[in-house]
Amino acid sequence: MPEKFKLNQAAQSLLDAVNELYPEGNVFVQFDEDKEPVGYVRHDQARQTNLPGGLVITVTDMTAPNYTASHELLHLLMLLRGFPQIFFQLSLGDEQLDEQMMIMSTDLYDVAMHRVVVAEQRKHNLIDDQIEAEYLKGIQATITKETAGGEDDERTLRLLTLLDAIVFYGGHLDKVRDQLEQDYPLAFAAALKMYDQIAERRIDSPFEMRRQIVKLYRLFDEQLLDWGLPALHNNEFTTVSPVLSARQLRLKVRQVFEIFHSDMKDRRGHDDIYIGLRRNDHQNSFTLRGPSGKNRSQKFVEMYDEPVEKLLEDLNVPYIVRK
Repeated sequence: MPEKFKLNQAAQSLLDAVNELYPEGNVFVQFDEDKEPVGYVRHDQARQTNLPGGLVITVTDMTAPNYTASHELLHLLMLLRGFPQIFFQLSLGDEQLDEQMMIMSTDLYDVAMHRVVVAEQRKHNLIDDQIEAEYLKGIQATITKETAGGEDDERTLRLLTLLDAIVFYGGHLDKVRDQLEQDYPLAFAAALKMYDQIAERRIDSPFEMRRQIVKLYRLFDEQLLDWGLPALHNNEFTTVSPVLSARQLRLKVRQVFEIFHSDMKDRRGHDDIYIGLRRNDHQNSFTLRGPSGKNRSQKFVEMYDEPVEKLLEDLNVPYIVRK
């Protein structure tokens, strides 16, 4: 009977770091070794399962188990270290459309997170020439080559996939640039244009990460509109945990947020829903149901006069204190 797979030293050190910070029980990594490896690398080759006493990360394909496990562990480690999360509290009234929106929003969020995740993987020598070759095969297994003009139903998926690929290859992009330009000329050019705008700033804090996420949502919408496609409006649909300084937490709500009535419902079907948008970037930071009873206008005035910290605590909104 073959010996069961074990994490290499670099991946194991990441698991140890996660377990030092994980608040409830332990995190375990297991491998589905019964399946034949597919021969390519993608970021959908692992799943997380919450169990009593901990969290289990299952690597579902054995093409590059140390790469895949370390990738999941670094995502988790970033959250444990206080990097922003995204939440889906609103609904467009169509379950299938909501699902598509959540997938695309999460993909864009992951692009921003991957700027840190992939850099750490490279620092730990968890990405080599073989992983890079398998990643290219993963791209080719995900999206088809562009037809003349590239104007088909895959445009959005190609843009998401190639934007993530540019982040993955980073300074090694020239190894695959010719191939990507040849197979996906329209989407690759658009992805490069977006990447150049987000790569202008380093991500060295939760605050900068949040800026990157919000900027990606905006740039992606701009590209969709340029192609004559509808924008996603993730600035309203997706809640991004706010990153606020101690001073901002003491300010009045009206100084930091604008609260607007939304045409969307919440996930439970309530339709009197308001969105708290940051004044500086107009990103959804929290949602709330409209106040009940009489004197609604007065209740909103009182809410606007509250300290930011009190409102967020009352609404149980996760937030990050900027250091």
